[in-house]
Amino acid sequence: MTAEPHEGALIVFTSLPSREAAAQLAQALVERRLAACVNMLAECTSVYRWQGVIETTREVPLLIKTRAALYEAVEAAIRELHPYELPEIVAVTVQRGLPGYLDWVSSETASSIG
Repeated sequence: MTAEPHEGALIVFTSLPSREAAAQLAQALVERRLAACVNMLAECTSVYRWQGVIETTREVPLLIKTRAALYEAVEAAIRELHPYELPEIVAVTVQRGLPGYLDWVSSETASSIG
């Protein structure tokens, strides 16, 4: 059985400077029903240019499963709770997926509170 295209599901990426900060953000997003699930990935090394200087730092990436209709609220919550001046916030539209899983994402974020 092939999954049908799905409109509305979104995965938002961000990275935090510590596992503790990542866990706090993940917990807040799920508690507020802005995300059905947040995956905290293994710590990684990020190399980037910030204010003209090349930086190398350890970060914890998050994958936030939500709905497109909640993007603005998710972005606002990340900006509110994230310790960085300019946090990474990148969203990718889910084109296809297991219908039951995508329905679960929708139902778990249906009664979001901001």
